[in-house]
Amino acid sequence: MSGTKADILLHPVRLRILQAFIGGELLTARQVAALFPDIPPATLYRHLGALVRGGVLHVDRERRVRGTVDRVYRLGSAILSQAELAGTSSEDHLRHFVTFVSGLVGEYTRYLRRGSIDLERDGVGYRMVGMYLTDAELTELIARVRSVLSEASENRPGEGRRRRLLATILMPIQDPEQPPPGEMP
Repeated sequence: MSGTKADILLHPVRLRILQAFIGGELLTARQVAALFPDIPPATLYRHLGALVRGGVLHVDRERRVRGTVDRVYRLGSAILSQAELAGTSSEDHLRHFVTFVSGLVGEYTRYLRRGSIDLERDGVGYRMVGMYLTDAELTELIARVRSVLSEASENRPGEGRRRRLLATILMPIQDPEQPPPGEMP
């Protein structure tokens, strides 16, 4: 395993583990293991250790349980900064993106295997929206979306609330009527 934060974050098993902490959850390894019975305990502990060493998870507290130490974990910094991405090759970006998308495919597969699914009731959907935006309009859109998502992510568990996953991918697409940036028409 490479030691970059991107490599630590963008691993299929670690992505699943991190999803358990979305929303500020405080969890023990035993609680995480209960969420992912398909991950062998030794593998789970190895990945928890990698996430702690990488600063992505923090040990919030430790408590003694029947002669062993039970650690309670919380999410640390799970966002990659521009500095952390500087120097990343195109191949590594693609590998990280494929891992991210594969994690989404895995979550969707687990959702579909639940048996009784109802996309409308469950609020499940996927779509692409094309739009023309100036750089300033894009910056404003990103700020507004981040604000709404930040507010929603502060919600605590409560009556009628279910944990939900919203993943976003934003990228420029080639307009068939315009040459790529840097090319003359």
